[in-house]
Amino acid sequence: MSQDMSKAVVPETMDGWSIMHHIFSVDWSAWRAQGESRRSEIVSEAAAYLEKAADHKDGHSAIFSLLGHKGDLLFLNFRNTLDELNEVELGFRQLGLTAFLTETTSYLSFLELGLYEMTVKYHNQLLGEGLTPGSEEWKKKWADEMADQRARTIGRLFMEIPEERYVCFYPMNKRRGEEKNWYSLPIEERQMMMRDHGMVGRKYAGRVQQIITGSIGLDDWEWGVYLFAPDPHVFKELIYEMRFDEATVWYGEFGPFYSGLRFQPNQLGDFFSGHIPPLDNGA
Repeated sequence: MSQDMSKAVVPETMDGWSIMHHIFSVDWSAWRAQGESRRSEIVSEAAAYLEKAADHKDGHSAIFSLLGHKGDLLFLNFRNTLDELNEVELGFRQLGLTAFLTETTSYLSFLELGLYEMTVKYHNQLLGEGLTPGSEEWKKKWADEMADQRARTIGRLFMEIPEERYVCFYPMNKRRGEEKNWYSLPIEERQMMMRDHGMVGRKYAGRVQQIITGSIGLDDWEWGVYLFAPDPHVFKELIYEMRFDEATVWYGEFGPFYSGLRFQPNQLGDFFSGHIPPLDNGA
């Protein structure tokens, strides 16, 4: 593949779930001013809604208690379409609980699998067969390969929200500055850096589950990263080690980090009472 052709090749991606989370801060003074009966009524209504959302036949939802000043609650939703995400969002906003919540931020994206390796390998294969990029035969073979890739990875594209106690989320970009521009590099260079980047993540298999989402054209950053683990120390270890790989050293730009604890919908009352028991995955 020539240098000019390398720059023209866009790496393929595959999209799965439509994903959105909302982050809310609680007006604790207003909440405490309510009578016990009213608070119980509000919690019961919201817990029932969250339970229904979590058991959605075509998606998954989860609720987290956040640490720090950036918010108190994170409501995470996986659905097939943006329409369904909008439906669950609007349903939540009808709850009496929202009178005591202020949304501080949200994030919209699609679960994404990047295909740098496949893109480079298959592009070279088709060139080796003498096909012309963009020809009808080229497009047909490429579409067939993408269909095969999707069939092999469908479980990763539509995975459940991991049922771990701790979550960490952060958005990120690849740098597009005058001196360092990720998108101006030949695809082979980006492929090699992403391979090394991925090898770091694989070292933590079994300790952390990672979900990468693509948000170009959907939100203010290019990707969102969700990490789930039973021990939050792994977040620091993984992200620290990744800071030293070439893709991150020269091209990684990070947004704010959010960390929290997952709890079940039926534990919403515990959240508002000030203590969340250990997560019961069988609840």
